[in-house]
Amino acid sequence: MKIYIRNMACESCKDYVTRSVKKLRLSPLSVELGEVIIKEKITAVQKEKLNNLLREVGLEIVENKGGILIQRIKSMVHQYLNSSGRVKVNFSNYLSRQLDLDYNYLSNAFSELEANTITNYMNQVKMEKAKEMILLDDLTMSEIAEKLYYSNSSHFSTQFKKTTGHTPTYFKNLKEKRRYTIQQFSNERVGT
Repeated sequence: MKIYIRNMACESCKDYVTRSVKKLRLSPLSVELGEVIIKEKITAVQKEKLNNLLREVGLEIVENKGGILIQRIKSMVHQYLNSSGRVKVNFSNYLSRQLDLDYNYLSNAFSELEANTITNYMNQVKMEKAKEMILLDDLTMSEIAEKLYYSNSSHFSTQFKKTTGHTPTYFKNLKEKRRYTIQQFSNERVGT
């Protein structure tokens, strides 16, 4: 049985969903961003218990068709951006092929139900991923730009500043300053 889940955006979410399903003595066959496939047929009581567990961390079971479509679109955004190799097709074509629906239909449905466009949503996800890469990975700005499908690092930097109010370099320097401050604090504590 396939269950769609709203707000799944990372590996931690997948782990939590897997543990929650197993906690209810159900067998997850597959857990992907936005959906879980369970071997057994789930009862209404089990579904409610699962939903309560999911809500504890900001996740939620989606049951209406519009919500399911939106969740599938969001999952495709994350899949596209998380692909290990660069996808050779633009996102609108990728989304249409994956969901077997016309992009204009998908775009209109998303805008109507989310009060946001797919493009804006994708840019928001890209910026969150960029911040994560800047803080956690030792990648150059060019490498980050390439991983996030920007044409070049200049375009990436412009979008980053437009969204966050800071350049990627400034953001990276904040990370270095914070490290220094923690190290400085630790040295001061040892010295006293």
